Formats: sequence, structure tokens, C-alpha cells
Amino acid sequence: MWRKSFILPCKGRAITEVKTGTEKSPAEWKAGRAVQKEERTDMNSGMMTKERLAGMVDHTFLKAYACHADLDRLCREAMDHRFAMVAINSSPVAYCKGILAGTGVHVGAAISFPLGQTTIETKLFETKKAIEDGADEIDYVLNIGELKMGNTAYIEEEMRRITDVCRNRDILVKVIFENCYLTKDEIRTAAEIARRVKPDFIKTSTGFGTGGATEEDVALMKSVVEDVVKVKAAGGIRDWETCSRMIDAGAERIGTSAGIEILEQFMAEAELK
Repeated sequence: MWRKSFILPCKGRAITEVKTGTEKSPAEWKAGRAVQKEERTDMNSGMMTKERLAGMVDHTFLKAYACHADLDRLCREAMDHRFAMVAINSSPVAYCKGILAGTGVHVGAAISFPLGQTTIETKLFETKKAIEDGADEIDYVLNIGELKMGNTAYIEEEMRRITDVCRNRDILVKVIFENCYLTKDEIRTAAEIARRVKPDFIKTSTGFGTGGATEEDVALMKSVVEDVVKVKAAGGIRDWETCSRMIDAGAERIGTSAGIEILEQFMAEAELK
């Protein structure tokens, strides 16, 4: 075990980072990412364990006012609870990677977040920069306006180019639909494009729109992509009851800032059985 002390600029105080000696080689990291891409959970909420549930959680802090103290707490919680990933904006990726490297917890960068209203070239630049800074996963927001105008060629080009950048670098990629602004037919269309392009995940929401994940939308997305692409539910998932419904509808990742509370509620329920 080793320790490294550093100053948190937002608070002007020193903390100590603790690493546990579980550092992984590049080959081990690559193998681990390959497993995450290829494995399916094939489970419902009744088959869940604490470890499996924690491994499905993307621990999230995407606020505009995020500073080092917030990010340090986020990373420490993710390590303590063995969450799959920390979901952050792209700017602090290198900072979080410095804390999480070798722990098994991924760093996930939100791209063109939360509106999706940047060009394909801008999204590609942000994606590449985030990967250079240490991102293990990319969650990008598709161009909602282009989808609503029926410009499916644009959506497919955007998805294919960003997916190719990630795939060529062995990085997981998730496409955020922001379903609250879409009709069911538009959700189905985006999912059909994803089935052809094959990103790792399609995702319901940013959590910053007018609505979040619903069972109906998760089930619809899953019915289209089947086992070709996985589904991530995010937005408004703050308790185990809601989380369990998303899993039963077909979600294999859960994006939430309430992962600790969800785990605690799951464990309390499990103790009663």
C-alpha cells in the first residue's frame, strides 16, 4: 500500500490518497474491458447480489460546480463500494484517472453533455481528448434535433464515427438518447441504428432533461437491440425499487448519484428475506 498527499484547490486542504496495491498491467486492463464488453448479466433483480449490483452502477457527479473535493469524494465512494465507473464531465478526467488508475473502477467522460448540440467533429475532438486524458468509457449525447427532423443518416454517421474512435482504442461507448424529448418511434429508430452500428450501450437519459428513465423506454430499447447492444438506464433512479424495475426491464447499467443509498436499501431488503 502507498499513500500520496495532495491539495484540494476548492477547499485548500490536504487529503491522502490511498492505493491498495491492486495495480493492473495494460494487458490486464485490456482484458478486463473486453470482458465488460462481451459479458451479459442475463439476470433479473431477484438474482442480484451486492457485488453484481455495485458492478452495474455508474456513480455520477455531473454538476457544473464540481470541484476537486467533490470528485475526490466521488472516486473514494466508487472505490469503497466497487462501482463500475465514475460518470463525470470531460474536463476532470485526468484528475479522476490519477486517483482511480489501477483500482478497477473506470473513468467515464460525458461528451457533448447534456444537450448533444455540437457538431460531429466537435464530439470527436472531445472524445479523443477524454481518452487521451484517461477515460475508459465514453457517454455521448446524440444530436436530438437531427433525430427529430428524421435525419437518420446524420445520426448513423455520428454514431459510427464516435463508436469507431472508441472501438479502435478499446474504450466502451454509450449513446445517450434523451428519451424525454423523443417519441416512441424516434426511440425505436435510434435503437435500430444502434443495432447496426453496435456501440456497447444505448442510454435513456442525461438526467438533465424533462424526464428520466422509464421501464417502458428501457423495455422498448431492449426489444430492438436485443443482445446486440446493452441498455443503460439513467435519470431519476434514486432507490432500489426503481432500480430493480429498470433491471427487470432489461437495463445492464444504472446511472445514478444515489448508488450508495440503492446498495443500502438492497442490502436491507435482502436481510429481510
